[in-house]
Amino acid sequence: MNITLSVDEQVALRAREAAQKMGKSLNQVVRDYLEQLAGGARRGQQWTQFEERCLQSKAQLGDWRFNRDEANER
Repeated sequence: MNITLSVDEQVALRAREAAQKMGKSLNQVVRDYLEQLAGGARRGQQWTQFEERCLQSKAQLGDWRFNRDEANER
């Protein structure tokens, strides 16, 4: 699908230069961003499903309790 965008000329020039420094075209950078954006919605949905499974789980931790000091121990 082709998409037409309206962007300030100076913004487009700076963006094109930044993309070039990454070894990509501006078109590729925008495409990558849109794919990442679309994937973000899917990740949010996956997180919601994971959270629901956790809340429905019958798993038990016994006497274990979270300890911030132990978690941060190095």
